[in-house]
Amino acid sequence: MILLAAMAGFLVLALILRLPWMLVWAVLACLFVAGMLVHLTLPDGHVLRGAVGGDWRAWALPILAGVVVAAYRKLLGLLRARRHQPAPAPAGPFAAAELERYARHIVLREIGGAGQKKLKAARVLVVGAGGLGSPVLLYLAAAGVGTIAVIDDDHVSNSNLQRQIIHRDATIGRLKVQSAAEAMKALNPHVTVETYPERLDAARAADLVGRYDLVLDGSDNFDTRYLVNAACVAAGKPLVAAAITQWEGQIGLYHPAAGGPCLACVFPERPAEGLAPACAEAGVIAPLPGVMGAMMALEAIKAITGAGATLRGEILLFDGLWAETRKIRVERRADCHVCGVTAPGEGV
Repeated sequence: MILLAAMAGFLVLALILRLPWMLVWAVLACLFVAGMLVHLTLPDGHVLRGAVGGDWRAWALPILAGVVVAAYRKLLGLLRARRHQPAPAPAGPFAAAELERYARHIVLREIGGAGQKKLKAARVLVVGAGGLGSPVLLYLAAAGVGTIAVIDDDHVSNSNLQRQIIHRDATIGRLKVQSAAEAMKALNPHVTVETYPERLDAARAADLVGRYDLVLDGSDNFDTRYLVNAACVAAGKPLVAAAITQWEGQIGLYHPAAGGPCLACVFPERPAEGLAPACAEAGVIAPLPGVMGAMMALEAIKAITGAGATLRGEILLFDGLWAETRKIRVERRADCHVCGVTAPGEGV
């Protein structure tokens, strides 16, 4: 019983001195092994066997009880730690915060988890960070489009803030692409924003458009619109384009590679001087770019996810002054100088 008394005394001393439990268990294990060796190797009646309890079972039972208690405490600690740990992020491409953010998309039958994955994987180019580009960029970022690129060489001015809602008074004088990128990242840090602070020309359009899945044109002049359209036709990319003036707007999705017309099929020539004045000349009601830009973002989301029916082969006309909308059918033209069978390098 001397060894058992030594073990009990050591345990009491360890509790008083607050010795590390790893050390305590190591010492007790050594003493236990020593006692068991005495019982297993020495004959019955030996003086040392009497000193350590006389019977090995006297050792086994308290040690077994100690092991059970230690295992119970360990299990209890693991359960408590698990209860207080945050839930692990779900497997897949979305973090837990993203699943909560996009929950209203995911519960939509037409979008769901599969559609949200398509949005996350999508690469979209937006031409212009002005009136139309502002709501487009904000809603694409909010919707979780994975990579959003914006090209614009203009700077924010005070007169922009009446309708270009992505910019702020504090960003006056800064590049629009920088102002827009900051707003998008502030809205949704889970998206990637690529900026091109430059004017689009033919060579740059051909280079950029091919890198993205979809292009949205929010430019405010016919030269850029025709340039973007030609680049999209050449690259086989869908184009969502809109235009606004005063109280009215129009929007369409142009995609000859999928059987629809291109922009030049519908507008083969620019309008005569004075028939389509710029907003700076004719004016524009503040919410109109928001209405049409939101429609552009909606068309982009449908085109990416496959939800519903897009405006391919149709143009939607919106009259904000009289609260009227109507759609007209448009067809691809065989003699289109951009996408038709007679166009240079085109074979349909």
